[in-house]
Amino acid sequence: MPYCMTRAFAGAICTALFFAVLTPLVWAATTHAPPPVQPATDFPAVEVHADEKLAIAIEPYDTKEKSVLFRVDYLAHGVMPVRLIVTNNGDKPVSLRDARILFVTSQGDRIQAAEPEDVERLMTLKEKEGAKIPIGPVAIHRKPKASDKDIEADFDAFEFSALVIEPHTTHAGFLFYDVSGLTHPLQGALLNLHTSPETKTSSENGPAQ
Repeated sequence: MPYCMTRAFAGAICTALFFAVLTPLVWAATTHAPPPVQPATDFPAVEVHADEKLAIAIEPYDTKEKSVLFRVDYLAHGVMPVRLIVTNNGDKPVSLRDARILFVTSQGDRIQAAEPEDVERLMTLKEKEGAKIPIGPVAIHRKPKASDKDIEADFDAFEFSALVIEPHTTHAGFLFYDVSGLTHPLQGALLNLHTSPETKTSSENGPAQ
């Protein structure tokens, strides 16, 4: 599984995890509660950076069985939820404050994660016009509101929102991607996580939110 780690700057991480046909851990529930948080190494699609004591896993929620977790049928509207699990087994915090987490298609297209209002606009346009809108850049700590209460509730409950992964802890959450233009979105795709070179891994980054 390919990855790259920029060692010239403390805290700069570039990692890519391929999507594959896997037997994922399934949390089937209708209470709309997040799945239990487990170490990233418990998941089939995981990348371990032994020197940095960091493990990153992904789990696409690409079936109706798994999608009952949410209040909205995102898959029916071309939006795929992807669960990101990050485990820090080291003794220093790892900052994701400036992280960009991109869905990279088999053709090399780079899709930014969506905000609630982006998903709402996309779903509204698809229902009324059958059109697709572009989704712009997003940082995981900026969360514009949607007027659709179910979408907003899902993002509040499930979105990956950790800015810092504290030592010896795991954070998990979902990112939502517009894959409406793709016939087989997971085929040959990968998820790329990149933090800026200026990112630091000290406690000055503040607590996770």
